Amino acid sequence: MALDFSGQNLRGRNFKGRKDLVGANFSYADIRGANFINANLTGTNFSHVKAGLQRRWAIFLVLVSWLLSGLSGLIWYLNGYLLLLIFEGSLLRNQFMGWTTLILLIAFFFVTIRQGVSASLGVVAGAVTVGASVTVFLGDTFGAGSVAGVVAGAGAGGLIAAVARVGAGVAAFVTAFITAFAIAGVKAGANTFVGAVALAGMLLSIYIGWKAMKEDEKYSLIRNIAIAFAATGGTSFRGADLTNADFTQATLKSTDFRNTILICSRWHQAKMLDRVRPGLTYLQNSQVRQLLVTGQGQDKNFDGQKLRGINLQKANLADASFIGADLSEANLQDADLSRAKLKQTQLDGTDLTGATLTGAYIEDWGITNTTKLHGVRCEYVFMRLPTKVDPDPLRKPDNKQEIFADGDFADFIKPIFDTLDLYHNQGVDPRAVAIAFKNLAEKHPEAELEIVAMEKRGDDKILLRAKTAAGSDKSQLSAEYFDDYNQLKALSQSQQLLLVEKDKRIISLENMVDTALKQPKFYTQGDTNMSDISGINIEGSSNVSGIAGNNSIANLGTISGNVSIALNQLPDATDAEKPGIKELLSQLQDAIIQSTYLSEEDKAEALEQVNSLAEAGKSPQEPTKQKTAKTAITMLKGIFTGLPAIASLVEAGNKLLPAIAKLFGLG
Repeated sequence: MALDFSGQNLRGRNFKGRKDLVGANFSYADIRGANFINANLTGTNFSHVKAGLQRRWAIFLVLVSWLLSGLSGLIWYLNGYLLLLIFEGSLLRNQFMGWTTLILLIAFFFVTIRQGVSASLGVVAGAVTVGASVTVFLGDTFGAGSVAGVVAGAGAGGLIAAVARVGAGVAAFVTAFITAFAIAGVKAGANTFVGAVALAGMLLSIYIGWKAMKEDEKYSLIRNIAIAFAATGGTSFRGADLTNADFTQATLKSTDFRNTILICSRWHQAKMLDRVRPGLTYLQNSQVRQLLVTGQGQDKNFDGQKLRGINLQKANLADASFIGADLSEANLQDADLSRAKLKQTQLDGTDLTGATLTGAYIEDWGITNTTKLHGVRCEYVFMRLPTKVDPDPLRKPDNKQEIFADGDFADFIKPIFDTLDLYHNQGVDPRAVAIAFKNLAEKHPEAELEIVAMEKRGDDKILLRAKTAAGSDKSQLSAEYFDDYNQLKALSQSQQLLLVEKDKRIISLENMVDTALKQPKFYTQGDTNMSDISGINIEGSSNVSGIAGNNSIANLGTISGNVSIALNQLPDATDAEKPGIKELLSQLQDAIIQSTYLSEEDKAEALEQVNSLAEAGKSPQEPTKQKTAKTAITMLKGIFTGLPAIASLVEAGNKLLPAIAKLFGLG
């Protein structure tokens, strides 16, 4: 049973390394100063908790901030005193020190404001060099050390005051201390000039602190130091597993999340999330934090962001851009991704259940067989992000008057991520393709590689598509295949022939690739495992596995007539309520002829397969006829692939082909 700490005072408690807190309830508890380092907090409820510093630690940090503020004031006072040497110094040494201090301070102010603290540290380093030059020029080690040390102290003063400002929120105390030192300087008869310098330093420090709090990248160094300073002694989740933890409306100032596992953690309306110590988690990005708290990411740019495991359930992400982002294992349930740019977005294991994807751009997106697409709402998508060179986004369905019906999108997109796609360009070597694929299949029998399609792309490019077993590492398979292919391609024809050695499997696949290069598209039979690729039937260069090539397409009416003749030779079904092979093939023939999506060429090809099924239907239980039927059914599936999911032919195919396969004993 999960532990219940709800509403309790747990300030300073030690839960370090505990494994019994899975699913525990800490809602409304006071966990300031609590230690959860390396604890297993999977599914834990931290909603409405109050995290951060205990009172004694807060008081201690304020006192330290006062001390730092006083030191900052003293340093700025000393800089003012050095500047007075310009007007009061009678010695050349004093004049030089005063002018050098003025120049370096002006440079420090200018660089800090324009380029940030990190750049201004170069000015401080320059002060040391100047000090060394003074030593050589004047022979005065004390004078050189004063210039280098005090000017360096100017930079340090700015950093100290800003850290105090950001880290403990004591701007009023910074002002009080610096002003006090300035007044002290005036009372000593120095000059109001000293007070003016101190005031300028104070204003610069406040400016740096303010910009750091606004998360200006130029002052990130100050912010990081301040956050680390303020989180000392605060609630620590460092190294903890916070998978599915809930921080809804929690107050999280001065909390340490370094090295935590934050898969699907919930942050809705969390307070002071910008004051946590995020480490390298996705919480380090201000725009991402804002999205997590509000759930509003419409029209925002998250390109290239590492958002693995982020919880964006029900978030508004319409028109957002996630180009190249990693959203693997993220929770996007019921999120609105309308018109979102998902080009090359990684979505391995991502939960898109109930999400809206209408109008999304999904070019090369990285969905896998672990991506959850159940209940996705999508009327249409774009397969490519338009460019000036190629403005066509490739809308699917192609007909702009048509949309996907409920559930159609998942069916439409599923075949894309169940396959290993091997794209070849720059001149395809069919023999090298055949040998490399055979080698890959023999090296990885567990992958169960099965060629399902070859598509010609351009004049001399081809996409070989192979089905793989669930869980196969497609990235590794692709890399190994192309390493082998490129080496084989570099061999001479005679060297390649030595590798083939009359292997009919390689020769068959080589012929298939060669045929594919001569036709726009064709599909292989479904059971084309490379462990038995000899089952592929090659009949000349224009007919592969019964697929009619470009030179063997007869008149459509003639082919349809031949199909009708073959169907009439089949027996009628004995049960009117249970259609037989003849009735099912007749329905399929009508659906193909009436389709408005198939070209004449594809219709002819499809009807040829129906004719093959009709011939095989005369003896449906014979092994050779079953093999013919299996090949023809796979070819038909290949022809129907790519048609809009709303096409009536797709619906007919999904209904009729399984029934036909069952009658042939293939179901």
